[in-house]
Parts: sequence; C-alpha cells; structure tokens
Amino acid sequence: MGKHALLSASSSHRWLNCPPSARLSESCEDKGSNYAAEGTDAHTLCEYKLRIALGIHAKDPSADLTYFNEEMEECAIGYAAYILELVEAAKQNCVDPVVLIEQRLDFSRYVEGGFGTGDCVVIADGTLHIVDYKHGQGVLVEAEDNPQMKLYALGALEIFDGIYDIDTVSMTIYQPRRNNVSTHTVFKDSLYQWADEILKPTAELAYAGEGEFSCGEWCQFCKSKHDCRARAERNMELARYDFHLPPLLADDEVEDILGKIDDLISWASDIKDYALQSAVSGKQWNGWKLVEGRSNRRYTDETAVAEAVSGAGFDPYEHKVLGITTMTSLIGKNRFEEVLGSYIEKPQGKPTLVPESDKRPAIHTAQQDFNEF
Repeated sequence: MGKHALLSASSSHRWLNCPPSARLSESCEDKGSNYAAEGTDAHTLCEYKLRIALGIHAKDPSADLTYFNEEMEECAIGYAAYILELVEAAKQNCVDPVVLIEQRLDFSRYVEGGFGTGDCVVIADGTLHIVDYKHGQGVLVEAEDNPQMKLYALGALEIFDGIYDIDTVSMTIYQPRRNNVSTHTVFKDSLYQWADEILKPTAELAYAGEGEFSCGEWCQFCKSKHDCRARAERNMELARYDFHLPPLLADDEVEDILGKIDDLISWASDIKDYALQSAVSGKQWNGWKLVEGRSNRRYTDETAVAEAVSGAGFDPYEHKVLGITTMTSLIGKNRFEEVLGSYIEKPQGKPTLVPESDKRPAIHTAQQDFNEF
C-alpha cells in the first residue's frame, strides 16, 4: 500500500461527489505546494505542543520547521489548550479518557484501502471526539456533514466502539487563522447508516473508476481539473447565451449565469495555466507561441545601492509601517491585540452578491429601506 490511499479521507469530498475523478487523477503527479508544506510544519508543531501539554516527553521541532513563526507558535499553543479543555470535560463522565495523537485510522470496511490520520482522538464513555487542525486561512472549513471527519470517526469507531459505550460522535475543525472552531455532533447509528447507504456504494464506484462525472466546488483541488472534459462541457453551457450583455438577458438567465460564472472563471484560468506549463515543457499549440513576458528593472546588489545613494547624500530607504498580516506574524496574534488593538478598525465591506446558502446576513439596500418605510 502506498503512502497515500487512492480514496483518501482528505479527498473524500471530491470522490464522493465525482466518483470517476479518483481513478482519473491517480496518474497525475502530486506537485505539492508551499501552503501544504506550511500546513505540515504547523501539524508537527501542534503535535509537539499537545504532547508537552499532556506531560508526554517530546523533542521541540521548531528549529527544523521551514515556516515556523510567532503566529504558528500561538496557533499550536491554542490548539493544545483546546484539547486539554476537551479532555477535562470528558473526565466529568469518564474517569480515564483515552487521548490519541496522530492516530492512524482505518475505514477500509467501507472504503477499499481507506485510511487516514486523526490529529487528535478523545475517547470516553458516551462520546467519541475527533479533532482536526486546519492551518489554512483561504477556505473556511465546516465540521457539519464533513466527509473527511466522518471517515475519521468511522476509523476510530472500528477501534473503540466495542470497548467504550459510545452513543454520539463529536467532530471538530480547529482553524485558528480563521477564528473558526466548528463542531458537529451526530448519533453513532446515523453515521453507520450513512456509511452503509451512501459511503460504501459510492466508494465502490470510485475504486472501479465508474459512476458519473459531476462538477462543483470540489473540482478546485482535483489534479485532473485542467483537462477534465465533463468540467469543460459544463462551463461551455454558458455559450448558449451568446455572450449577450445583461440588458438583453431575462432575470432567470442572469440567475443561471451567476450560479456558474465563478466556476467558469476558475476553469478558464486553469486552462491558461495548463497550456502555459505544457508549452514551457515543449508542447506546441497551433496559433500560439511562447514569448518573454514583461519584466521590471531590479537592483543587482541592494547593499551596494544603499551605500552609493547614502554616499550621494540621499536616504535610500522607504519608511513604511508593516501591513496588519505581516505585523501579526512578527509580534504574534495575542501580543498584536495587546499592543495595537486600539489602533485597528475594520471598515464596512463592499456589497458582494453571494448564494443564499452563504452564512453572512443579508444587507438592506436604500431602496429596500425606502420600501419598508
């Protein structure tokens, strides 16, 4: 078995919605990213902080972490503190709850070759707790109906359901850089029902490379998204509107386009990136050629430049206060609030049109306020 399962928990949102994508992406190279590497460093630090908090000897990995900074340190400390609170609460119903860190969880009863790693599992009579740390701040991750968390829970139940009297399963996403602690609790029996009725049959289709292609926001992390014909066909459906300007479109046509336009923009960007990288690798596209893009002048030696300008009687440095994100990373989130909290304001954001499922409250326009008056 390879390091990564074909039907992994982390990619389950995609293959549960689009079963054939699992095999389609199997041969694609996993190039990784700086964000993934940063997340790995953060998980390593979280594991260390939690072990120390629980009185378990561990070596401090900070010096070996490429992306270590004050913000990551505070995130890891907060994560460890959250787990300790969870354990203390569990002790009210269980004398000796079990705490597992970076636990391998096998859910192959339902998913062929399925396994994953749970950041933290707390088992006590009555409730099984699954906690997953997310260091990313780009995408807000919710625990409700999260298939990755449900797969981890099934893996933990495989080990402990016969040992502890578990009735409910509590799944938590701890995402400190988004100030997000999302928890979803379900009855154990409903989780088993989902596993039997939805998970297992869909996983069988995915493992066999069968089922229907389906496009959606899960395409974002699909390794085959650049050349997926189903995705192309879905986005090209908008061509039936002949690119008419809004005044020439009916309301229902505008609403249909709004529901697909973000996917269209993302798809078009992916196609351009794919074509460029292929051309760089030697691919010839008919009617297109590689050229040298525009570039800006730059100094070959900034130290020498600074000395030369100073010698000429000028100040070579630009004096500018660091941005909020950079400043937070520099002095740490808690220290930032203490030192600069009174100097921070958050202006009202510009109106943005989003689907009704978005959790942000709707704002009233001047026309709506006038009508109500």
